Amino acid sequence: MSLKYSILGLLHYKPMHGYRLKEHIERNFGHMWSINFGQIYPNLKKLKAEGLISMHEEVCKGEKGPPRKLYTITEAGKQVFQAWLAESPEGSMILRDPFLMRFVFFGFGEEAHAIDHIEEQLGVYEKELARRYSNLNRWEHSGPYVKLMADLGVRMNEVFLDWLKHAHRELLSSRRDNATLTPAALAEQKNIP
Repeated sequence: MSLKYSILGLLHYKPMHGYRLKEHIERNFGHMWSINFGQIYPNLKKLKAEGLISMHEEVCKGEKGPPRKLYTITEAGKQVFQAWLAESPEGSMILRDPFLMRFVFFGFGEEAHAIDHIEEQLGVYEKELARRYSNLNRWEHSGPYVKLMADLGVRMNEVFLDWLKHAHRELLSSRRDNATLTPAALAEQKNIP
């Protein structure tokens, strides 16, 4: 999914600042992909240059610093967005979770560190699940598509959490089993010559 169309879609709801766009994408679409400020502002600049969004500066009373830039979708932006909606979506499913990328390589590191990271990630997934349940309630009356996406976020989070609990149990069990093996038996199990 292109960040361009995510921005255009979000601006259909209301005008937003760059920071608010990033925050909204991370909080509500984090189960699909993540972004950083290095991606948001160049995209906003490009969309503005293409005439798909407009920007005006907003001075907030009582706040110091430069005025905020508030972005609004233009009619041209709405037309481009509608054309994108009418296209067939990409067919592949992409999961991007930095922890899972690290997990696959834990076998090359120290087992104790892997267990520590897994236990830490369990807390992250549990916290995310609680936040997603809150979002699900908040999006209850936002239309069927938004509500169903919030439901998908909850379900994916539950699957990841259940899987990680299972992995944690398996690794702790294997750790206990390996503790009772002799060094020769352990080497044989790992296929070490």
